Amino acid sequence: DVQLQASGGGLVQAGGSLRLSCAVSGLTFEDYAVGWFRQAPGKEREGVSCISSSDESPLYADSVKGRFTVSRDGAKTTMYLQLDILKPEDTAVYYCAAGSRIILSNTRNPEAYDYWGQGTQVTVSS
Repeated sequence: DVQLQASGGGLVQAGGSLRLSCAVSGLTFEDYAVGWFRQAPGKEREGVSCISSSDESPLYADSVKGRFTVSRDGAKTTMYLQLDILKPEDTAVYYCAAGSRIILSNTRNPEAYDYWGQGTQVTVSS
């Protein structure tokens, strides 16, 4: 079975940092692009970042560019999202996802992804 396990969320003050992890099993990681999404209460799920299966230049939403960094470990079984200079508006449940049909035009479309993790809560206090 394919499993994506997100972890690392928590409560942090504005300006602080967190590192989210997404452990992936049951699929050939190199065949999938992986993305991070977030969803705040009452809002739609928002694409935050995506890294391709070939690890080409990661993509970021404008709202997090320069503050968040996505990466994968050498074995490509775990994906990370480093969250720096956090703002209260970053508060949301963060999800990782994997998709085999991700192209430049659909990296931020949740429906394009095949598998999802369960989400981890990030809360930023002002």
